[in-house]
Amino acid sequence: MKFTLSWLKDHLDTTATVDEIAEALTDLGLEVEEVTNPAAKLAGFKLGYVTKAEKHPDADKLRVCTVQTDTGEAQIICGAPNARAGITVVVAKPGTYVPGIDTTIQVGKIRGIESHGMMCSEREMELSEEHDGIIELPSGEVGQNFADWLAQNDPAKVDPVIEIAITPNRPDALGVQGIARDLAARGLGTLKTRECDPVPGSFPCPIPVSIDADTLEQCPVFYGRLIRGVKNGPSPAWLQTALRAIGLRPISFLVDVTNFFTYDRNRPLHVFDADKIIGGLRVHRAVGGETLTGLDEKDYTFSEGMTLISDDTGVESIAGVMGGLRTGVTEDTVNVFLEAAYFDPVRTAYTGRALKINSDARYRFERGIDPTWTPIGIEHATRMILDHAGGEASDVVIAGAVPDVARAYRLDTDRVQSLVGMAIPADTQRASLTALGFCIVGDLAHVPPWRPDVQGEADLVEEVARIASLTRLEGRPLARVQAGVPKPVLTPMQVRLGAARRALAALGYNECVSYSFIDGAAATAFGGSDAARLENPISQEMTHLRPDLLPGLLQAAARNQARGQADLALCEVGPVFSGGEPGEQQTVAAGLLVGASGPRDPHGTRRPLDVFDAKADMEAVLAAIGAPARAQTFRDAPAWFHPGRSARLGLGPKKTIALFGELHPKVLARFEVKGPALAFVIWPAEVPFPRKQGATRPALALPELQAVERDFAFVLDAQVAAQDVVNAAAGADKALIESVSVFDEFTGEKAEAQMGSGKKSLAVSVRLQPTGKTLTEKDIEAVSAKVIEKVAKATGGQLRG
Repeated sequence: MKFTLSWLKDHLDTTATVDEIAEALTDLGLEVEEVTNPAAKLAGFKLGYVTKAEKHPDADKLRVCTVQTDTGEAQIICGAPNARAGITVVVAKPGTYVPGIDTTIQVGKIRGIESHGMMCSEREMELSEEHDGIIELPSGEVGQNFADWLAQNDPAKVDPVIEIAITPNRPDALGVQGIARDLAARGLGTLKTRECDPVPGSFPCPIPVSIDADTLEQCPVFYGRLIRGVKNGPSPAWLQTALRAIGLRPISFLVDVTNFFTYDRNRPLHVFDADKIIGGLRVHRAVGGETLTGLDEKDYTFSEGMTLISDDTGVESIAGVMGGLRTGVTEDTVNVFLEAAYFDPVRTAYTGRALKINSDARYRFERGIDPTWTPIGIEHATRMILDHAGGEASDVVIAGAVPDVARAYRLDTDRVQSLVGMAIPADTQRASLTALGFCIVGDLAHVPPWRPDVQGEADLVEEVARIASLTRLEGRPLARVQAGVPKPVLTPMQVRLGAARRALAALGYNECVSYSFIDGAAATAFGGSDAARLENPISQEMTHLRPDLLPGLLQAAARNQARGQADLALCEVGPVFSGGEPGEQQTVAAGLLVGASGPRDPHGTRRPLDVFDAKADMEAVLAAIGAPARAQTFRDAPAWFHPGRSARLGLGPKKTIALFGELHPKVLARFEVKGPALAFVIWPAEVPFPRKQGATRPALALPELQAVERDFAFVLDAQVAAQDVVNAAAGADKALIESVSVFDEFTGEKAEAQMGSGKKSLAVSVRLQPTGKTLTEKDIEAVSAKVIEKVAKATGGQLRG
């Protein structure tokens, strides 16, 4: 939002300097981004007087001028048609930068004659678009700074411009009057009120207006009136200067009036060429498929539900966004229809975003304007048009009604101390709110209609503190708390997730933090569905909530591989989504391994990573978060894992706590990752918490008797799982057998040659830990017999001879 100092002073009677105003605005929450002083660009320009002007001997349109400057006479070649003796001009001497032509003046020769400077036009100094001739000043002393002369004779051209950043919750600050109101409440001046008596209509308006019943939510009220006999042309100099200063190009007076009120009062208006309107104007919802050529000369096609304004021939305006080219006003317009309406912020934002139109009107309507100023705004604009362009106004035609936005909240003057920590007298609080436009009745504060952001009692406190200045807050030590050990702050699940992160980092993984949004194809590849599709995605690459952490890790791996990093260990702990509802979210931990086990070396220790690396890391993380040691392994891993090289870990057939294995080559190709790649995913929430909660560890129990290990090799069918052998062996004597582990597997052609087709050999080590007495050889043989019997019964295997 840009405005000039003089524009601000039209609403604020103040003697404050630009620096004081800028400091106050930032402190009020309207952060000043830039202050531009046009006088700074004119620092090198000085006044001169032309004492002689003669025709150039080698050019008909050039004159050799003798100019009196502050350093004496200078010879300057000039091609302006009004260059002559006896005029006061603006001189740029050698070394002066001229912004309008982006050139630093140097001494040069023009057709063989030296020129020691330049006499400037207004466009060359970026004061206006005037360049038909050099500037002729009615008065001025030779050598006087041109900026000083302008400050005395035409101050609007050296008016400082202030630009502030507007947060979405402050639409009132999109008008200069709203900014002036804040400054007045701070005490930097007095707010001026500019009233306008209603303009009586001289004749009935021949253009009726209406709003469809199903469109009243999108456009509650529409005001309009015809002004006939106007003379459209260039705007007055003051209006053109004000618009140019904030970066707008003056177009014509009727258009400039709408731009003026957009910035002056945050009241977007629109003007139609009334002679081009056929029948009446109707505000309605788009059926879908309608088209319009906008004022920007681009063609737009509308979707169902967009708010449009049409006459009897078709669409003429995009409500709250942009007008149509066909009914736009031109220099030939003599009858104009003035529109002032209120459009729903959400609908306007959707329409503008879908059509990719960024206009000043849309910017304000989608943030919220004052609906109650609609009938007043049309009167102000009417008066301005009649005063400068003449004409005769009709009666005002109205469709709909101004929406009721009145609301009030209880003002508790003691809450400032508790919420903000500032002691502000109650009378000062009421005075601040009154200065901002609130109406205080008893202990109720009635919110002004231009403040849609105030929605509760806490917002009243914020306004009071903002005006009082949050810089008054003083740091104070915390109140003394009672001695003792505080209760834990983190929940058990937060502690568990922290333990998972530490375990992954200790294993050498680099933690990633990726977006929770992925593209639809990636979501589908990992079991996602349209239930997690976003209605308003950031981009086409972020249309779905992620069903798994692995897509983000694979994308990170692909980026690293593209930059020459081949060996990767990446992890992430974050949320995944099975749908779009609040209960369909769960936090998981995942790891991804790509490449080899270490750098190349002369000892041959480097080897490709395999599925058992991922399994070992997964088990280490599960141990860190307290998962039980005896979990079951199932082969039904999801489709994005390689079949036969992956597994699912669970506490029963339906309770999955982890997945691990090699990722499918098709998935790696989809993400452009050079494989193979190993991964694991852990669901910490599925791991049961211990029944007894406490910070103390149990006493260390060391066995007093020596453990005994016995090895067994079984001949089995090739399809028998090692887990079945381990479980059968462990169940032979649960009290005595401490653990069972696989240490060898003999498969392939040589194995089948020795043991028969479709056979393999699996060797396990069984560890016996006695508790009451030392085991005898007879005891060991009895347990060994049970192990052989159990394995044979469970798997059909036989002890290898």
